[in-house]
Amino acid sequence: MTKRTTSSSRTSHVLLAGAAAASALLLPRNNRWRWAFAAAAGWQFVEALRNKPKRHLLNPDPHAAPELVRAAHINGMQMRWEEHGEPNAEHTVVLVHGLPTNPRLWRYVIPEVVRPGVRCLAWEMVGYGWSMQAGLGRNISVARQAEYLYLWLQHEQITKAVFVGHDLGGGVVQRMATLYPEVCAGIVLADCVAYDNWPVPPILAAQKSSGLIEKMPPVIVKGWLRKAILALGDKHEWRRQESARLHAQPYGQPFGPAAFADQVRSVNNLDTLNIASDLPQVTVPARVVWGQKDILSPDSGQRLATDLKTDFTCIPGARHFTPEDHPDVVAQAINAVLAETTTHAPVTAPVTYRAF
Repeated sequence: MTKRTTSSSRTSHVLLAGAAAASALLLPRNNRWRWAFAAAAGWQFVEALRNKPKRHLLNPDPHAAPELVRAAHINGMQMRWEEHGEPNAEHTVVLVHGLPTNPRLWRYVIPEVVRPGVRCLAWEMVGYGWSMQAGLGRNISVARQAEYLYLWLQHEQITKAVFVGHDLGGGVVQRMATLYPEVCAGIVLADCVAYDNWPVPPILAAQKSSGLIEKMPPVIVKGWLRKAILALGDKHEWRRQESARLHAQPYGQPFGPAAFADQVRSVNNLDTLNIASDLPQVTVPARVVWGQKDILSPDSGQRLATDLKTDFTCIPGARHFTPEDHPDVVAQAINAVLAETTTHAPVTAPVTYRAF
């Protein structure tokens, strides 16, 4: 088992090194990116030599929710989501991931929330995860994602839900709560974009290089994102490795580099700044959860909690991927909101969906 795992990991580094070396050789001698690719090639070769066995990578985690995927064409777009729990459950929880993740982000949260009467639907943002190709040529900003999510709710005949968002998904949830309050029963925000706390420096750098990124070999982009994801976890070595594999894998598709370039070009903090003044008017039950060492400032999480008039949970030592590293804390926040929705004022009129 150890030999197989080590061999696979080393092969990945060798392939990345080879792709970077080939890219360097194809560029003109005076091109400023030639040396960057050459350096990347050398780094990957060193990683291949020093890579250590990780026997745990071959062991499936029995605590993770299975990947129960659903898909549908909605308004000409392919939309994808995971569905867990009873179809006609009284309460629906909609989970929204961020960049560069996909619905598998919630695999450890879902088992702690799903139960009789409660179902979880992990929606995949258009142009992300395995829906990347559907986003090419479309507006995939946070603002537009809220509109896509609203269309999906209509397609699935979901008239009320608790919305949970992480990273960019938290920005989508804020827009749902302020622009479409009629479908919002409650919200949970975890380590998310808000106000002007984004884009973070690595994404700003990627924005400036997006033209180059879209022309890179998929194996290079996938490798870079894998390293970035590994750096954003705070514990559970096996889980960090699993997270990097699950979330980086879609970027290895032929259109992965172009999709990632589109993703970074689409981020704009005006999508949260424009609705910031409306957050204090949100009256549904809410919770805010944050990692103490998250690259997205915990101060912005505290501000969200203040505006939403709710509790702020800051997890000591935690980084960005709290739904994976601390699923119990995130699930506790969701369950607290669910408990409050049972006593919250009911909707007195049926929901009428808006047309775009």
